[in-house]
Amino acid sequence: MADPVVRSRLRAVDLFAEATAGVVQRPGRSALTVLGTVLGIGAFVAILGLTSTAGGQIDRRFTTLSATEVTVTDVGVPASPDDTASSFPANAAERVRALNGVVNAGVWWPVPVRQPRITAAPPAAADSLAQTSGLSFHAADPGALEAMHPVVTSGRLFDDFHASRGEHVAVLGAAAAARLGVTRLDAAPAVFVEGLSYTVIGVFDDIQRHPELLLSVIVPTSTALTDYGPPLDPRASMLIETRVGAADLIAKQAPLALRPDAPGRFKISAPADPRTLRGDIAGDLNVLFLLLAAISLVIGAVGIANTTLVAVLERSGEIGLRRSLGARRRHVAAQFLTESTALGTLGGLMGTSIGVAVVVSVALSHQWTAVLNPWTALPAPLVGSAVGLLAGLYPALRASWIEPVEALRR
Repeated sequence: MADPVVRSRLRAVDLFAEATAGVVQRPGRSALTVLGTVLGIGAFVAILGLTSTAGGQIDRRFTTLSATEVTVTDVGVPASPDDTASSFPANAAERVRALNGVVNAGVWWPVPVRQPRITAAPPAAADSLAQTSGLSFHAADPGALEAMHPVVTSGRLFDDFHASRGEHVAVLGAAAAARLGVTRLDAAPAVFVEGLSYTVIGVFDDIQRHPELLLSVIVPTSTALTDYGPPLDPRASMLIETRVGAADLIAKQAPLALRPDAPGRFKISAPADPRTLRGDIAGDLNVLFLLLAAISLVIGAVGIANTTLVAVLERSGEIGLRRSLGARRRHVAAQFLTESTALGTLGGLMGTSIGVAVVVSVALSHQWTAVLNPWTALPAPLVGSAVGLLAGLYPALRASWIEPVEALRR
């Protein structure tokens, strides 16, 4: 009785050894093959990491400034264009500051003087008008100035004492002070607006909110009301600085606190939700750049498929010899699938490393906190493996169907 035929087997250790040898034998070609996968996976990891990192900075900056700002604008009675009364009561700042969550609040407006003549000397001086171009004239409550967070370099800001007495004092933005030639305050210099003098008590060179005021002369609202009348065109606004998280509540309460009899005389501008802002920005960036990453992955997959197919054609003799010695079709297919998967995995690992390095480098260069979700980095090598596996399907199937006799003839 003849001995039974023992079917050949391919152990996993031998399979990986053969696949590794196939990759290492052609290092230059293998390096070029994985390049597309490296770029695709690296772009994928870097884009998501940089988006998360930048989103954290958006949250921080947006929350600390814009998310704590509420603006209340006097719109009067929309159906009555002849309405000339100011909607803000005399104690508007006190009413709003009494609300829980308000840090600073105050009314401010551009003083209703068309092209004001602002000079550093009495109007009688011949050269005084040459220094007035480009400057603006504003009135503000002390609370409004505090909410703008100016950085005072000389002197001080006016306070409730100056406002209650209607003092003729002013603070200048640094650019306005430079144009007017105000460099020192120890001699109590004055500026002249429409011939009226205002003693300069402070100069600021930076301001977090409304930076246009760096070119402005600012006086107390009580003084402006006495000298120029109420603001009608444009009307006044109130700037409210709130604690973090209180802006939406204050936006609802402020009109009622100011005018419970006519809250409709005000228009409220409240900040958007910072999470929504971050989500919108991150979504836009992700859609654009992930599309580029997907294109890179497709290019990488095509490169792996092309290289594997060329390898199949070049190694037809080897495949025929293996088949003639007993290798089964699935053994041949498994070998080439393993090679292509190994190339994809190698590209995934390299791309993940490069992507993480890019995120950390950018964060360090900008002094940010790097944010990289684990679900972004950990599965990335597996994505490379999947790309290599899919790319090697056709070449592996073609290799498995090569007939031993035909292969040996080539």
